Amino acid sequence: MQWHSWLSIFIEQVRETTVWEWVAVIMGVAEVLLAKANNVLLYPAGIIGTAIGIYIMANARLYGESILSLYYLVMSIYGWIHWLRKKNEPPLPITYATRREWGIVAGIVVVGWAIFYVVLTKAQSSQPLWDGWVSATAWAGMWLLARRKIENWIVLNVSNLFAIPLLVYKKLPLMGGLTLFLFIVAIFGYLEWRKIYKSEHPSLS
Repeated sequence: MQWHSWLSIFIEQVRETTVWEWVAVIMGVAEVLLAKANNVLLYPAGIIGTAIGIYIMANARLYGESILSLYYLVMSIYGWIHWLRKKNEPPLPITYATRREWGIVAGIVVVGWAIFYVVLTKAQSSQPLWDGWVSATAWAGMWLLARRKIENWIVLNVSNLFAIPLLVYKKLPLMGGLTLFLFIVAIFGYLEWRKIYKSEHPSLS
């Protein structure tokens, strides 16, 4: 397919985008920018965008993506509570993942991939294996983000790296472009969080 054909698809998608879709996209962009800035408001932005996303995906009969969005919603609520903790406790610091946490990440990816493969196969997804991998790695990245682990950006970008060509393959260039933007922001988010960690642990620099 020639580049002008992709441009035509992109323009057509923009024309057909609903207000709710734009709100979901804007909230998604706001969430990742707030996460990069280490701002707790990333969670309410994520909750709003994800809740709308669940409705949009379910309405489009994309049930696999709806399940993933529901997980994002639960993890956003969990992350918000876990981040804030109790008023008399210090805020959750940015840290690197431990060996045990990496074990949990591996478990989330393996089990999540298997679950999504089964669900998406039954839902007659065109790419259940690929789609399941994107979803499972996103699961793991969100868990690390909720615990404010620096490596969340790396794991989320593994998901983004596979999601971009998948979205292009499914002729969804608008969503592919958004994911590319999130991929770039995540790189800066990783660098910013490392900078914050070093400033809080000067003896380790």
